[in-house]
This record gives sequence, C-alpha cells and structure tokens, in this order.
Amino acid sequence: MNRALTVVHALGLLLVVFSLTYLLPIITAFLYGDTTLLLDFLLAMLWTAAAGLLMWMLTRRFRGELSIRHGYLLVVTMWTAMPLFATIPLLLVIPGLSLTDAYFETMSGMTTTGATVLTGLDNLPPAINIWRHELNWLGGLGIIVLAVAVLPLLGIGGRQLFKAETPGPMKDAALTPRIADTARNLWVVYVVVTLFCIAALKWAGMGWLDAVCHSFSAMGLGGFSTHDASVGYFNSPLIEMVMTVFMLFAVVNFATHFLAWRGKSVWIYGRDAEAVASLGLILASCAGIAFYLWWQGVYASLETALRFATFNVVSIATSSGYASTDYAQWPIFAPLWMMFLTAIAASSGSTGGGIKMIRTLVLVKQAGREFLKLLHPAAINPMKIGGHVVPNNIVFAVLGFIFLYFMVIVTLTFVLLISGMDFISAFTAVLASVNNCGPGLGTVGPASNYQGLTDFQTWVCTFGMLVGRLEIFTVLILFTPRFWQR
Repeated sequence: MNRALTVVHALGLLLVVFSLTYLLPIITAFLYGDTTLLLDFLLAMLWTAAAGLLMWMLTRRFRGELSIRHGYLLVVTMWTAMPLFATIPLLLVIPGLSLTDAYFETMSGMTTTGATVLTGLDNLPPAINIWRHELNWLGGLGIIVLAVAVLPLLGIGGRQLFKAETPGPMKDAALTPRIADTARNLWVVYVVVTLFCIAALKWAGMGWLDAVCHSFSAMGLGGFSTHDASVGYFNSPLIEMVMTVFMLFAVVNFATHFLAWRGKSVWIYGRDAEAVASLGLILASCAGIAFYLWWQGVYASLETALRFATFNVVSIATSSGYASTDYAQWPIFAPLWMMFLTAIAASSGSTGGGIKMIRTLVLVKQAGREFLKLLHPAAINPMKIGGHVVPNNIVFAVLGFIFLYFMVIVTLTFVLLISGMDFISAFTAVLASVNNCGPGLGTVGPASNYQGLTDFQTWVCTFGMLVGRLEIFTVLILFTPRFWQR
C-alpha cells in the first residue's frame, strides 16, 4: 500500500509539471484570437494541475526515494494517466469525439505512434494541431526524461525512472555522472535540433504553423500532420528532403549526438556500430526499393522513384509514419519490406520504435556464436559490438525481449482477427501500433486512418502502442504475481 501511495505522490508532481505543457496551445490560441479555445485549454490546464496537486498533498507523508518497482509502476501509470488528461481539450473542442477515440489520439501522440482517428485535420483549430504535435514532441525523447531532470529538485530521485523508461538494452551507460545532468543534456540536444528543423522547414516553404507542427512530429518520429494528405499535401521535393534529413537524425541515439557535439567530431558516428547499421540499412533500402519501383514501372523515371521511395521508406523505417503518396498501392514487396524495417531500423536511445537495431545486432552475433559453438564446442567467443564486449546477461535479456515482442504481436493480431478484421489490416495495425509507426496496410493504410475501427479494436491498438513505447517488459512485469510480492 505504501509503495502505491509513493507512486501516487510522484505522479501528482508529474501531473503538475505536465499541466505547464498547455501553455503552448494557450499562447497559440491567443495569437490566433481564438477566445473559446483559450478558455478550454486554460480549463484543461487547471483541471490537470488541480488533480496533480491534490494527489501530491494527500500523499505527502509517503514521499521517498523510488525503488526499481516504484519506477516501473510510475512509468506505466504516468504513460496511461497523462494521455487521459490530454484528452480534455479534444473532448471540449471536437464535436462527437468519444473518450475511446480521444484517448487513442493522445496515446498515439505521446507514444509517438502517429496513428489518428481524426479527419479534417486541415480545418482543425491551430491550437488543437499544436497540442497534438506537442504530444508527439514530448513523447519523443520521453517526457519521463524531462521528469528525471526535474524530480531531484522536488526530492525524488530519478535513476530508477530513467532505467524503467529508456529505450534499448544498455541502460546503465550514463553520459554524465548524475542522471539529472544526463537528462538535461539530452533535452538540450533535442530542443536545439528541433529549432533548426523549424527554421529549415520554414525556409523550404512551409508556413510557421506547419513548420512548428511538423518539426515537433519529425523530431519525435511521431508522424502527426496538420493535413489529411500528410506531407503529400505540400508536393514539395525540398520539404521532403529536409524532413528526411531530420528523421534520419532522430533515428540515431541521442547520446551519440551529444557525444559528437561535446567532442566536436563527426567521427563519433562512425564508431557507433548501431548508428552505422541503422543508417546503412535504411539508405540501402531506399535505393533498392527505388530501383524496384522503377523496374516494375510504378514510376517512369528512376529519379521520381528515388524521390518517393526515399521519403516514404525513411518515414516508415524510422517509425515516423508520414506519407507523401499511397505506398500501399505499390507492389506488395515494397510496403511489406517497409513494415519490416519499422521493427528493427531505429537505434536505441532514439525517438524511434520497434525492436531497435542494437537488439538485431545482438541476435545476429548470437547466431554466429551458436554456429561457432557447433563446430568448436570448447571455444571461448565473447560477443563484441563496436569493439565493446556485450555481457551474457544482456544477451539473455535481448532473447527474452524478442520472444515477448513476437508473442505480443501474435496475440494482439489474433485478438483483432477474432474481432472481425481481415488479416493484413489486423497484422499491420498491430505491427504499426507496437512499433509506434502509425499507418499499416489494408483498412489502416496510408490513404485512410484508424477511424473505422470498433471501440474494442481501438483499445487493442491503444494497448499495443503503450506496450511498444515502454518496451514490453515495463508493462508486462506489472501482470506478474512476483512484482506485487514484498
């Protein structure tokens, strides 16, 4: 009981901090002269802050350092509670929007999935579009990392939170001795690059609102857009090129970006085996699919094929989820390969989803070790990636993760099949949700959205987004009896 109240106390503080994020849409509503929305967002901000303050005050005597179990519990409750409070403006503003659809939209935003149930995005009030994209941006590097930088000031340690939420298997490697300094350094890089992205998109031809919104979702690899036609609305090779560059930047571990900035050397990227493998696979896939589409006669020229293949392959592989064309109409090999890439191409410590490239490298290396063991049973062959030895405990953790990952995919796919969805739509909807990618194929393809799903199917995909964002173990461990034992 005390453990739960300690978590409630910390969650209250986080909700108070989260209420400050309403300031951006409030400022937007003020600038656009939308008095009604201004009051709606002020009301949402007040409700969120009041709920957080009440939770904090009622549990003050349970304040304390978070254990590892506290960390897991707080991460899951935070990632379920904050999207719930984030629905308030949507429910107040959008007529006929159900709580199920509103929660799906905000969960999709905060988990950087980018799937949407909304249509008429071109006509949404600017403050609502800013709010949706801000959720993408906050969820990108993980709002929990921001909390890690703030919580020590409030008397609650952050390392257990950081370890519970941070993507990837190697979570103990810190950039600086103190976890709060690490979190702040990551956010400095994130904010600075976002500002560069806004300026670049404005230079490429976007208006300020579109530039800010698409920069938020590009850096978060969230894929939300201000237009129903997504990036295809602009029909601009220059805009697509700029967004491609920043999506590729965001798919690399932000710790690598920080180390490169601190060391003032681009050679840092070459020493990151995961970044090299991730970018190499994505770029090779762009070239291969471009040639394939030209060869199949989808596009008359190789140059046109390269343009559309590069943007859409990078978007899906990085788990952004933008679309500049309906790639579901391409020969089936291309979209299925893109869905495969979204499972493995992102780096750990990036804003992307999926298994992560580091785990893929571990699996490949482990397969090689098994081959060697069959030929030379007595050989000692430690696993090395990028010149660093990978401990066996990490290898075992990766194997366990991969098993659970595929079991979640299979289980949720069967659940959607039972609910009446066709196989392609069910499988790719689950794959897109768990990998935090956004569009799938079939009825949830890039030319449509998730609006046609039943409430039950919507909640299944919402759960998939949460499990994928928190990397499966963090959520599923709460369902084990041992977690609740003293």
